[in-house]
Amino acid sequence: MSHDLEQLTALNHDYVASVQNCDVKRFDEILAPEFFCSNPDKTLVDRAAFLEQTARPIAIRNLHAHDVIIRIMDDFAIIHAATSYTTADGQQATGRYTDCWTKKNGTWLAVSAHVSR
Repeated sequence: MSHDLEQLTALNHDYVASVQNCDVKRFDEILAPEFFCSNPDKTLVDRAAFLEQTARPIAIRNLHAHDVIIRIMDDFAIIHAATSYTTADGQQATGRYTDCWTKKNGTWLAVSAHVSR
C-alpha cells in the first residue's frame, strides 16, 4: 500500500469517526480553508458552517463506512464509500458519500464532501 493510500485510509476513518463523535477539533485539522459540503437535505455549507453543524449532536448512531474506494491522481484524491447507521428511532439505514482531498505542502486536506442518505 502506498504512503498516500495509507494516509487517506486513516483520514477517511478519522472523518467518519469525527462525524459520529461531533469532533470539531479533528475536522478543523483536516478540512481545507475552501472546503464545502453538500448535505443530504440538499444544502451546501462552507467550512465554518460545517464546523458549526458538526458541533451539534447527531441523531444517528453506529455510523460505519464500507466498500471504500480511494482513487489517487497525483495531489488529488477522491474517496467513495457506502455507509450504514442506526437512525434516531432505531431503524437500520444506509447512505453514500464522496469526499475530495488535495495534498498541500505534503498534507492531505478535504476540500469537498457530498453526503446522501
